[in-house]
Amino acid sequence: MRAAAFTELTGPDGVGVIEQETPEPGADGAVIDVEACSINRHDLWILDGDSAMVDGGDLPFVSGLDVAGTVREVGAAVRDVEPGDRVVLCPNETCGSCQYCREGPENLCERFSLFHGGLAETARVPADRLLALPEGVTPVEAAAVPTAYMTAYHMFRQADLEVGDRVFVPGATGGVGVATVQIADALGLESVGTSSSGRKLDRVRELGLDRGVESTDIDTIREAVDGRFDAVFNHLGGEYTGLGQSVLRRGGTMVVCGRTAGGESTVQVADLFLQHKRVVGSTMGTQGDLRRLLGLVADGEVDPVVDETYPLGETDAAFAAMQDRDQVGKLVVRPQQ
Repeated sequence: MRAAAFTELTGPDGVGVIEQETPEPGADGAVIDVEACSINRHDLWILDGDSAMVDGGDLPFVSGLDVAGTVREVGAAVRDVEPGDRVVLCPNETCGSCQYCREGPENLCERFSLFHGGLAETARVPADRLLALPEGVTPVEAAAVPTAYMTAYHMFRQADLEVGDRVFVPGATGGVGVATVQIADALGLESVGTSSSGRKLDRVRELGLDRGVESTDIDTIREAVDGRFDAVFNHLGGEYTGLGQSVLRRGGTMVVCGRTAGGESTVQVADLFLQHKRVVGSTMGTQGDLRRLLGLVADGEVDPVVDETYPLGETDAAFAAMQDRDQVGKLVVRPQQ
């Protein structure tokens, strides 16, 4: 089978299509024919050599978390999945034995990790992490959901919000940003977001953003936003954390899930405790979150946004587009093409 592997950790130029043996399912696994696999900033960090998870000794490395397709084969111990089933993978990998795996939520697992291997024609996956695709949901739509939408959905669960509350979404035109805007709209919240591109902001307004600020300058954004926010959904980190804290209302919550703009932030401690503000970390979500999201997609309440699809042989171009930050929504690789 063919796979789009990272052969060098040098950015998009380090992606090459290689031949690998078709995997076996093992006793408790399944092999799926991958029809769609979206890419994420997580993959690009690995490809840029900016992740402790992968180094030169792991090459060639096949990444890809968000996988949808059709089951080809299952292991002898698998009972709930059959060949021919249309499925999407929850990419969470957990130990199954720590306190958080026993009591939940699973994304607090002490050895939490993520699946890799979806950028290939076939992939071996844990069978108990597969969810059935609802009728009418395509593999491309499904592949757009797990990381971006599950992350955004779980972030909302960290904030105590009511209909009509105001939320701030810096970087509203990327995968997590778009998902956050759409979920805010579905919940009846007022959203304000930022982007460096007016064209991209126009597109996200069509998806439910109430107001856009076209800037990446922290002071300009701070002056442009109107009033205080009940919650800030921050997938950028860096200096946007200080910005988010400064625009929170008294008692508001900022949820942080990423570090695209930098891995270190400055927090104003006095403002934090005197204003009763909360800063909460959040990683991915739970398999239950993903199941509920697929139901929302099937019911038409959330429409996963896919900017462009690519055949397997153009996976490098997909990562180049992500690096250029030119897309709105998700980029999806279709390995069978």
